[in-house]
Amino acid sequence: MIAARRMQRSVADGFIAEEVADLWEPWMRQADQVLEDDVLLTLIQRELSRRIKKSKTRGRPGTPAEIVLRMLVLKHMHNYSFEDLTREVRANLVYREFTRVGGGKTPDDKSMGRLARQLRPEVIRQIHDRVVAMAKEEKIVQGRRMRVDTTVVETNIHYPTDSSLLGDGVRVLTRVMQKIGSIAGEAGAQLRDRSRSVQLRVLDIARAARSKVPQSQEKLKKAYGRLLDSAGRVMGQAKRFSQEIADGIKRSADILQQAALQGLRKEIDTMLPRVKQVIQQTKARIWGGDTHAEGKILSLFEPSTEVIRKGKAGKPNEFGKMVKVQEAENQIVIDYEVYEQRPNDSDLLIPSIEAHQEKLGCTPRLAAADAGFYSAKNEQAAKDKGVKQVCVPSRSTKSAERKREQKIG
Repeated sequence: MIAARRMQRSVADGFIAEEVADLWEPWMRQADQVLEDDVLLTLIQRELSRRIKKSKTRGRPGTPAEIVLRMLVLKHMHNYSFEDLTREVRANLVYREFTRVGGGKTPDDKSMGRLARQLRPEVIRQIHDRVVAMAKEEKIVQGRRMRVDTTVVETNIHYPTDSSLLGDGVRVLTRVMQKIGSIAGEAGAQLRDRSRSVQLRVLDIARAARSKVPQSQEKLKKAYGRLLDSAGRVMGQAKRFSQEIADGIKRSADILQQAALQGLRKEIDTMLPRVKQVIQQTKARIWGGDTHAEGKILSLFEPSTEVIRKGKAGKPNEFGKMVKVQEAENQIVIDYEVYEQRPNDSDLLIPSIEAHQEKLGCTPRLAAADAGFYSAKNEQAAKDKGVKQVCVPSRSTKSAERKREQKIG
């Protein structure tokens, strides 16, 4: 049963609340008022209840919606992992009181990870919209000002090189085939482990790439040739393992073990197209000189990762996804967007003004952004929509009048 709030308080809860009343971190008091909102808790409760029918009213008690929401907020504020989150809440009376765990049992890290994954992106959007509506009701946001910017949220990957990606693919496929062999025994094709030779080829490529002598390029191509040959053979083995599970050659009499075999087959079928794409882009780069192969993969584990260049001197290349963040007064984020493919910043200014009008019901008097959003067309369109001051700098600005126009008042 999933409840919106923790219904029964214990004696320990009262003791904790009294002891830590003056120890709360400054941000917690304001967050506590927002997180008491019934609409927010209803959104979380409804989403957590989707997994099992009638779980709002039946079954053993699950983690209440308010505890899930507050623990996720605490995780975000301190950038904790789920393991760190549960450890800190268990050990810290202030966090126990803030998250409403009190003297009860803290959800473990695996449970919190599962509960967090149940909150779909559209539900996160609804939660955000509710917080913006609350800020508007409390007159924290009037909608007179707007600022928009883009940033890169980097994915958790190592620096992508073709050789390291091929090494990752061989390592993952070999590990999965080893698991299949431990379940199915000696039935069907047997695994030939090429992990060591592949690792040696990756090291050879790294040494050749660092060398500046002309002969190193020829060594590099030969090392890549051997690496690609080994990776192709491992892929062939993995295909045979997958087909033999489908044909019933590799199987187990135990139901759970057979289910595990099907899951491992799915892992192989997911990984094979990605490794194939890495092989294709490696061949295109090494022998064709094409560094912009179509559908280029930068990580086998985060295949949606893009290379994004935003002109930063210290970090010219970033690997992740582009995110638009849009603010009103008092640094309240009123809108955000995660893009499947990086757009041009200049294409985002007018849609951002329209989003501001939709969320807050008014046109901003002042709209600010950095130079990437500038175009004469954008500036005129913003003024046509009623924006009085468009503070988007032009890189070619020279006149004093134009500089005054761009300056935020």
